[in-house]
Order: sequence, then structure tokens, then C-alpha cells
Amino acid sequence: MAKKRVVSTTINGNQTEFLCEPRQTLLEVLRDTLNLTGAKEGCSNGNCGACTVLVDGRPVDSCLVLAVEIEGADLETIEGVACSEALHPVQQCYLENAALQCGICTPGFIMSTKALLDENSSPSEDDIRFYLAGNLCRCTGYDKIVRAVQDSAELMASNGIDGVQIDR
Repeated sequence: MAKKRVVSTTINGNQTEFLCEPRQTLLEVLRDTLNLTGAKEGCSNGNCGACTVLVDGRPVDSCLVLAVEIEGADLETIEGVACSEALHPVQQCYLENAALQCGICTPGFIMSTKALLDENSSPSEDDIRFYLAGNLCRCTGYDKIVRAVQDSAELMASNGIDGVQIDR
């Protein structure tokens, strides 16, 4: 067995250190070591997006990233998206548009949506479908998800919310 490594990173705004083996994926460490179980294991090969988290603001499949690779990075998981006692506008719009059913893919879709809206506050339908192409849903169909993203963009714009600046 390889010697465990200490990894220092920021997770959901909190400076964090953890021990992991060099072979452990970020998903494995999040779920099994840090008890952050929002990212789901769907395929374990980067095809479904259920395990999407944001590393330095960019969406990544945590099943494909080694935990030691996030040394010094800023990591955001679904557990860090909601603000204080309220849902993030993206989460609220997914709920209001019934853009979820079984919930396995939902955290990954929300993280990808947040990254999209942080990058492009007014995406077209084509932009949305292209950006979310790495996330698969087997239950809802994609029209409700696209509507949820469009409504999220409108809600955030009307409230003057910048996705990156929301207080936790």
C-alpha cells in the first residue's frame, strides 16, 4: 500500500486538510473520507456527470480526478451551493421546474449549471445544451432541465445576483 498523502485545499469556502492514498479519486475521498455525499457515483468513468464538482470554478468529474491533484485548489461541492438558509437560485429553479426525479444526476447538473451561469449569465438554449452535454439524466428528459437553467439565469439577473458572489 502506498503511503498516504496530506492534501490541503479549500472546500466550500473552508480550508481543509485530509489524508488520502495517491490512487484514491476525489469522489472516493469526498464521499468516504470527508462525508460529503452530494456528488454521486454513477459510471466511474466520466460519462455521466453525476459526480461533477467545481475545481477552481471549472466543472470536473470527480471520479476522474485523483484527490492529491486538488492540492491548493478551491473546490465547491453541491453541499456548498446553497446560501445561508435559502436555496441557491439554480437549486430553486430546478425544484420549481421539476427538473429532477430520482436525484442521482441532479447534483452534477446543478454544479454544471452554476459553472455555466458563472461563465455566461445569459446563455442561449444551444449554449445550455452544449454545456450540459457531459451530464446524463435517465428520468426527467432534458427540456425541464433546460427550462430550469433559463429560469435560473433570469432569476439571478433580475435579482442582481452574480453566481460567484453569493454569500454562504
